[in-house]
Amino acid sequence: MFKVKIRDEEEVKEETNEEQQINSQETQTIGEIETIVGPSVEVEGDFSSKGNMVVQGTVAGNVKTAKNLRVEEGARILASVKAQNSQISGEIQGSVTIKETLELTSSAVVIGDVSAATLIIEAGAIMHGKCSMPGPHTEKSTEKSSATKTSSRKRTHQTTSTETTTEESE
Repeated sequence: MFKVKIRDEEEVKEETNEEQQINSQETQTIGEIETIVGPSVEVEGDFSSKGNMVVQGTVAGNVKTAKNLRVEEGARILASVKAQNSQISGEIQGSVTIKETLELTSSAVVIGDVSAATLIIEAGAIMHGKCSMPGPHTEKSTEKSSATKTSSRKRTHQTTSTETTTEESE
């Protein structure tokens, strides 16, 4: 009825080494995080960091980091977000500007405009707002179009109380 598998010592050693490597990677990841807003923490006001940031609680203010931002499931940010890279599993009500990669997991809710070079959206994620993905070609075309634009001005001169003339100059 029951099958019993007897593992040899090599299999056990391999599993132990793999577990140690995983634990070491988790410790390194935690060590790389500079700021953690815990699940019971509610921050009111702007929040800025130069290092990696994890939000597990609620932040009612702008969040900005020069590195990576992770918004965990159940977390809420009620303002705009700016970061290098971001993984969102919680809720953001505000604009999101990410320089490189933005990942919305299946539990993510983003209500606001999104801008990122690379956007990854898992099935089930909710996003309500405009999305732009600027790249090197977009920046160059924007520079060219703004340099080639000519503005036209309308000048209105009143000649009499009932007659008005309009001149256009470029």
